[in-house]
Amino acid sequence: MNLSAANVTVVVQYGDSFSKALIKNLIVVVLSIFINYINAGLIYTFSKHQIFRVNPRYILFIHLVLNETLQLTVSASLYLFGNSFFTIYVSLCVLILLPAILTTMNTPLNLACMAAECYISVCIPLRHGNICTVKKTYIVIGIMWVISLLTILPDIFILLITEELEFLKTRVFCERDTVFRNSYSKNKKDASYLFFLVVVCLTLFYTYFRILFVAKAANSDAKKARNTILLHGFQMLMCMMLYMQNLLKQLLTYLFPKHSISIRHAIFILIQIIPRCLSPVVYGIRDKTFRMYFKKFFICMQVKAIRVQT
Repeated sequence: MNLSAANVTVVVQYGDSFSKALIKNLIVVVLSIFINYINAGLIYTFSKHQIFRVNPRYILFIHLVLNETLQLTVSASLYLFGNSFFTIYVSLCVLILLPAILTTMNTPLNLACMAAECYISVCIPLRHGNICTVKKTYIVIGIMWVISLLTILPDIFILLITEELEFLKTRVFCERDTVFRNSYSKNKKDASYLFFLVVVCLTLFYTYFRILFVAKAANSDAKKARNTILLHGFQMLMCMMLYMQNLLKQLLTYLFPKHSISIRHAIFILIQIIPRCLSPVVYGIRDKTFRMYFKKFFICMQVKAIRVQT
């Protein structure tokens, strides 16, 4: 398929048959719906019980769930667009990419804040009530969004200044580097990723080792907090895979050139969908209080389904 855009001819090859493309799309849709259904249950459980809405820990957790739900929805939509329409207008692509980029940047920041809350609750519990309040938690969440927004706003300004108006009307394969193709935008993206990763990793390491010393005193809460931060660290590793997505795709495509489309599909499942399963595990299943109310939600759903059938 030849696509003419801004006096540049791009050759795009699509090797999947209709049946294979349909199966891959169905896998993405089914997994996305399943994960978002679980996330919807977590959000519903949080909203219906006062015990969670007054606890900063659960507020940060549910913000992470909301963030990842939006991220998964947008990522799956982009994947389906790419497989179905191949190209979309640049202006529409920018509108879709904006929430995808914001939520991607929010995830490591949210993990760092949750690790800090665990550290405060275990290592300086007497000050936890003063430091971690509901109001301050919502302020921190607002700051997260502002920081993430500041990382993408320069790219939008550069796009509007450096590109001609006709470029916004052309059709492209919707990816960040395809739309924000200025070299400054690409360098800034790499620098911001590196900065976020360093700050969050240092936060996780510091809080984990401080809690580790407290856990040696056989404090069960400290041991649970230590294990929680380990899970946050695993989530962070999954986030780092997102930043290595292009490199991994190029390496595997070089090694297996005949399977480039299957590689793209597998990487999307591995990097975009599987990490979204971790948040329900960290709190929705491990946390006793949340698990108790979460079970009630599913029992109520099953009862309603039975009543509808009868």
